Amino acid sequence: MDLALSQELFPHVRVVMGTVIGLGITRLLMTVAGIIQHPMRGKVSALHMFWVGSMLLELILFWWWEFALRSFQFWSFGVVLFLMIYAITLFLMAALLSPDNISEYKGYEDFFLKRRNWFFGLLATTFLLDLVDTMIKGEAHWTRFDWTYFAQVPIGLLLCIIAWKSRDRRVHLIIVGLHLLHQLALVLNFFTPVP
Repeated sequence: MDLALSQELFPHVRVVMGTVIGLGITRLLMTVAGIIQHPMRGKVSALHMFWVGSMLLELILFWWWEFALRSFQFWSFGVVLFLMIYAITLFLMAALLSPDNISEYKGYEDFFLKRRNWFFGLLATTFLLDLVDTMIKGEAHWTRFDWTYFAQVPIGLLLCIIAWKSRDRRVHLIIVGLHLLHQLALVLNFFTPVP
């Protein structure tokens, strides 16, 4: 595919991905707005709110990093399908943090801990999807990263397994804290505009 056709296709792909990501952001923001509007409806949890913040950042980072596909020339239905699966996985994580109704639970934390297998299964999937996404973007993209980027996959998968097995609130607070620190390090490391 020539560069002109590729540059014409990219905005269409980005709009569809952006729609799915926007729906995830909307779900999370509606949950936060609901908590602000009705603070007594469900017991608010720092653990849950940290994951909501982390997921908001994750969705924004995904949208930003996919801009690296603007000069991608090897578009196929498989690549577009892969990107949509990645975006849908992120949306599902946002939806798991934004339940429609928590009346059968003791609060947001209880809901999160009882649905943690789904959440951390999807989070583990995103680590693998991100690795494939980075490879799709090519050597010019992945050479921007040092060894810590590639170490995040096995470390992230290990933390997902620990979180999957543990119901201990302290373990989950440590894991979300590490995830937020990792995200903030990425933001600070790539605070410069994309060339």
